[in-house]
Amino acid sequence: MEAPLLLPFATIVVILLLSSSTIAAVGEATAVLEEAVLTLDAGNFSEVVANHEFIVVEFYAPWCGHCKELAPEYEKAASVLRKRAPPVVLAKVDAYDENNKELKDKYKVHAYPAIKIIRNGGSDVSTYGGPRDADGIVEYLKKQVGPASLELRSSGDADRSIDDKGVVLVGVFPEFAGMEYENFMAVAGNMRTDYDFFHTSDASILPRGDKAVKGPLLRLFKPFDELFVDSQDFDKDAIKKFIEVSGFPTVLLFDADPTNHKYLERYYTTPSAKAMLFLHFSDDRVESFKSEMNKAARQLSGNNISFLIGDVSAADRAFQFFGLKESDLPLLLVVASTGKYLNPTMEPDQLIPWMKQYIYGNLTPYVKSEPIPKVNDQPVKVVVADNIDDVVFNSGKNVLLEFYAPWCGHCRKLAPILEEVAVLFQDDEDVVIAKMDGTANDIPSDFEVEGYPSLYFIPSNGGDLLSYEGDRTAEEIINFINKNREPKAGVSAAVEEVTQTSAVEEEVTSSSSSSASVKDEL
Repeated sequence: MEAPLLLPFATIVVILLLSSSTIAAVGEATAVLEEAVLTLDAGNFSEVVANHEFIVVEFYAPWCGHCKELAPEYEKAASVLRKRAPPVVLAKVDAYDENNKELKDKYKVHAYPAIKIIRNGGSDVSTYGGPRDADGIVEYLKKQVGPASLELRSSGDADRSIDDKGVVLVGVFPEFAGMEYENFMAVAGNMRTDYDFFHTSDASILPRGDKAVKGPLLRLFKPFDELFVDSQDFDKDAIKKFIEVSGFPTVLLFDADPTNHKYLERYYTTPSAKAMLFLHFSDDRVESFKSEMNKAARQLSGNNISFLIGDVSAADRAFQFFGLKESDLPLLLVVASTGKYLNPTMEPDQLIPWMKQYIYGNLTPYVKSEPIPKVNDQPVKVVVADNIDDVVFNSGKNVLLEFYAPWCGHCRKLAPILEEVAVLFQDDEDVVIAKMDGTANDIPSDFEVEGYPSLYFIPSNGGDLLSYEGDRTAEEIINFINKNREPKAGVSAAVEEVTQTSAVEEEVTSSSSSSASVKDEL
């Protein structure tokens, strides 16, 4: 079996966007503010949400480190927001609790924590896209309550509202009525979690663009590329597409500036090939690389490729996630459904020719694998991309396989537990406990790895893969293996034959016994 690259970009979004603050103060802060956040579950969720026009809900898992990091900030924000008029309610749901599984599925929770903004009693749901610190949460949510678009009446209003920190939409209308205005306000209501919306009847107060225009006109201001773009198509779908296309950088810059980080989630979740150039921004060729990446993005715009250039000092988690080597910098990485392609230690003038070779299909996909271990006699077997067929798929054994990351704290906590399980099954020839470094090996597309650690059970009969979602205890894992294990491949037919023979013998014996009974009765 080949090992085509899985695109687990949900994982990297969580890794990159969450706060890196410590969790030392979690217990103290939670104890002080424990009543600020409402606790919801399957029993009260619908009733509480139905009674609120606006409520924010965090879906968390008790074991999730990022959730623990967020907890004190979320509590502080809740204590502030509940005192404002009108109050803003923050709530939480334990999405790992099996009783809340329907809620988890309904709100499409794939990683923790997941924060949802729920409006109008539950009819309007959007994903929270703001900061993860208390002050940032408060300021972000204040903007989400009230009108979706605010009126700009002076140049002072415009200067305060339109800055170089994000994308801003301004509708210019001769009067605040009519189809164009209504469609603009409807789209503003749907997209307000990601963009700031304003409207005005006086284009002369705006900092850029034609100041004499009367409208209706939609002007998008942005801190990158051409700085502003106009549109006069007020169809709702057209407005949305205009914002999504024009409001995203031609080449996403991944550096220390947090302003750019808000675009990462969309970059990694958009269904497109990803062209990512990593280097040190202290490199004296960095401006040449930026120029060539922008040229490539414009020249190759019809090939469904999203471009990113990252400073390794800021994008180190992404660099680690893809298992890249600093000795290969500057490095251009393309990740697509057809595989992964690498161009290490490259020069700026090699960028566009190499990208064209990728588009023409002239490059060979690179399958990343650690070396096959020469000795693999530990209780937990080591699996790499180059031996996964032998150890897992073609072994004819029941295999519990963990995908882990070296930097993952939860993986380190799980390690001794898996070791205990492996020791228990060490003398069982039909069971293998194994692990694979998901950052150093390409993961076959058979597995949907959206976070670390991820555990899968591969039965010996080649049946469906099973994702382990139970408690991370030795007892639960052992029970799971024993419940789902199958006879060793090649033995099933013999087992079936023995079973059938036993059944026939039992039937004959039963018949004989019945006959004997009849004779006794006679």
